[in-house]
Amino acid sequence: MFDTKPYEVKMDAALEHFSEELKKVRTGRAHPDMLSSVHVMAYGAPMPLNQVANVTVPEPQMLLVSPFDPSNIQAIAAAIREDQSLGFNPSDDGRVVRVPIPALTEERRREMVKQLGDKVEECRIALRNVRQDGLKDAKRKKEAKELSEDDVKAVEKEFDKLMHEYQAKIDTAFKAKEQEILTI
Repeated sequence: MFDTKPYEVKMDAALEHFSEELKKVRTGRAHPDMLSSVHVMAYGAPMPLNQVANVTVPEPQMLLVSPFDPSNIQAIAAAIREDQSLGFNPSDDGRVVRVPIPALTEERRREMVKQLGDKVEECRIALRNVRQDGLKDAKRKKEAKELSEDDVKAVEKEFDKLMHEYQAKIDTAFKAKEQEILTI
């Protein structure tokens, strides 16, 4: 019989990636993962911010970036400012970088929900690709006489059931994040 477990693992990975992407979307409250996409030019190479500084949340509308090496403070502030998708304007006092989180406007909230829709579609495409790989594998086994026609139909039904389950999980996560973004 055909084993769908390896494909379920891939679908779980796609869903996990989607969850990580959702964490990066702003909701109006400060969160250390908001700066996870920032790369700082430090020691002659671009490095992720979390490797050159510690990011904390002292209050709901403020991020505090404490560099491990104070000589990188200007580079950190510049890297945060240059990431246009974030829209932050950090300030530094020579020891730490303060990043105030501006309140979201209605227009910006709608734009973020639209970005969220794009991430949902990317996840759905990834799931469909996994399903296609599984179905191709099943058809290959059928041609090699390892599976019967009925087995292939059962595999297709199993993949349809899996897709339905994963689509429901994506929709649930999307609705929750959308509600979080649109709540003022």
